[in-house]
Amino acid sequence: MNRTDAALHLVWINEPRRRQRYETLNSGESYQQHTFIGHVWGLESENGKLLACFQATDKAHMEITEESLRNVRREEESQHEREKSNWLQHTRGQTSPDRSWRAEIRADEQLWLNARIDESKDVKLSDKVNKDWSFRKLGEGTHWYSESAAKNSQGEMHWSPDSKYLVAFQTKNVGNAPTVYYVESTPRNQLQPILHSYQYPKPGDDLPIKRLKLYSIEEQAEIEVDHQLFSNPFSIRFLGWAPEGDRCYLQYNQRGHQALRIIEVTAGTGKVRPIIDETSDTFIQYSDRGKSVFEQLTQDHWLWASERSGWNHLYRYDRSSGSVVNAVTEGEWNVKRIERIDREKEQIWFYAVGLYPDRDPYHEHFCRVNFDGSNFTKLTDGDGTHRVKFIRDGQFLLDAYSRVDMASVTELRDAKTGEKVVKLSSEDTKKRFGKRRLTTRFRAPGRDGETDIWGIIHWPSDFDPGKKYPVVENIYAGPHDQHVPKSFRSRYWIQHTVADAGFIVVQIDGMGTAWRSKAFHDLCYKNLRDAGFPDRIAWLKAAAKEYPQMDIERVGIFGGSAGGQNTMAALLWHGDFYKVGVADCGCHDNRMDKIWWNEQWMGWPVDESYIQNSNMENAHLLQGKLMLTLGEKDENVDPASTIQVVKKLIEANKDFEFVLIPGGGHGAGESRWASQKRLRFFEAHLGSPQSMN
Repeated sequence: MNRTDAALHLVWINEPRRRQRYETLNSGESYQQHTFIGHVWGLESENGKLLACFQATDKAHMEITEESLRNVRREEESQHEREKSNWLQHTRGQTSPDRSWRAEIRADEQLWLNARIDESKDVKLSDKVNKDWSFRKLGEGTHWYSESAAKNSQGEMHWSPDSKYLVAFQTKNVGNAPTVYYVESTPRNQLQPILHSYQYPKPGDDLPIKRLKLYSIEEQAEIEVDHQLFSNPFSIRFLGWAPEGDRCYLQYNQRGHQALRIIEVTAGTGKVRPIIDETSDTFIQYSDRGKSVFEQLTQDHWLWASERSGWNHLYRYDRSSGSVVNAVTEGEWNVKRIERIDREKEQIWFYAVGLYPDRDPYHEHFCRVNFDGSNFTKLTDGDGTHRVKFIRDGQFLLDAYSRVDMASVTELRDAKTGEKVVKLSSEDTKKRFGKRRLTTRFRAPGRDGETDIWGIIHWPSDFDPGKKYPVVENIYAGPHDQHVPKSFRSRYWIQHTVADAGFIVVQIDGMGTAWRSKAFHDLCYKNLRDAGFPDRIAWLKAAAKEYPQMDIERVGIFGGSAGGQNTMAALLWHGDFYKVGVADCGCHDNRMDKIWWNEQWMGWPVDESYIQNSNMENAHLLQGKLMLTLGEKDENVDPASTIQVVKKLIEANKDFEFVLIPGGGHGAGESRWASQKRLRFFEAHLGSPQSMN
């Protein structure tokens, strides 16, 4: 809802950080956009200025006001203040802090120093000519830059605070960036089709490699650095210099995502040592900010997140020795994300999941703990998922919590003790739902007969307990998160698009998804085709025993993106249970999708597991009724991924439906026309509710 006085443009920000406009919201207008949890959206002004960005969660509504946009700017300012308070010194740029020298890359592609006082004094720092390496910014990690765009770039340089040393990064040029092409068949402004392209590295592609070069300004010479500890980077991030200027620090994410290090480089000698060295036999989920925490607590101590105990917890490290001072948090639960660090009081405020063993393990609660691990305090206790806001200069917490089957409750709580001061408001859940049957929470043991699997059931608005209904699962089993909604909504989009047409719709978080134990999560490693299906099927069978109106002889499934991949996998490997599937914009072969996501879960180098998990390579196994939908302008998942599946299905003489949506982008299967076609597909092959008599 746009409650500002100006028009706003909703844009999707894809992985190459390109903006794609979706809708214009004039003042007072509202708009509903289907998205996937984790996708990044933004708001643009009329002149194209990016006003705000947000990551899609399971929240249903967002009101954009002048105040909310100001809050975004204040958050940026507070982030800047946090960076200024950091102990590490950031001196990125060409000019030295004492203003004596200027570093630059010249036409010969070498690094030069120019004395600002005596401009005739030029010093060539680099002396090794290698056409494969450039000081210009050709690329790093997941983002790719063309050589033409880099010609005017001075690259990445970091001066020590005392101006005695300079770090510069060279990048190995591995050739042209991998590119995806697609044809826009029906452009708005012309009759003829348009060929589009964008840079899109995929698993196994060569990546530009960054290499640190260290120079002594006094000696005007390079100091040799041993690159062994960061020789195969997926990404390298320069963290800063120690205030004394004698050491600098890097964060190194090794390709394959099984090693993540904080590395110290001694300026005078080039000596390299790991301060923090995190490894995993499966993967380290570097892409989630709750699992990739690195914060400076004091000059002597750093904060680090790790799943080494089997759960995501915080650890305090001694900067000098690189040893663990203490575990800040511990237990069979997870730190979800840090909200605030008070360095004066030495306290950390954070959200946690799984704190109450007898409740939904995905509900978020607010907590506080001291740097030394003492005085751990749960500041919320209501049975639901919580969002808090500090008020009265941090004296109180405004705590709002809800569940899918319970409308919001708001309480005022003491920020020090968590004690409830007063209940401020609560909504009548039944009044909000009206006569409709409440969305139902349900849990049942998974494949091992012990681990509880949690999900929810959406009932048709005119649900008749005397009838048996076909069941449809809405699936999204991306291992980067958990995906079943946890907070209250008066009406879920899935209610009026699927359930009210005469289906019982379920959503389930199976094994292989995030925010349970590390062992629960690790099931996805090199095994994305699993998608928690043995847990989902066990859950559905248990739910049908509890609710006999669920006809599990007639089960359908649908999803988009990772959910599209999951949907087709259900009909390939579990076609005896799932009878009908509608897969939209699926990543049907992990070799065809974006590098950062797929290598994180499927590993590197690319091996046979990619083939074993491929819907395309295994298309001949198809059972049941399948419909594939695809937007021709998809820039999130290469559209060719679905087309390759279509070819394999034709070769295997399989009967299926394929729907290409001209002008559609990622998620086009949720457009009004396509979602109605999906509904008709389910009606045709699953049937309608039947009397239980």
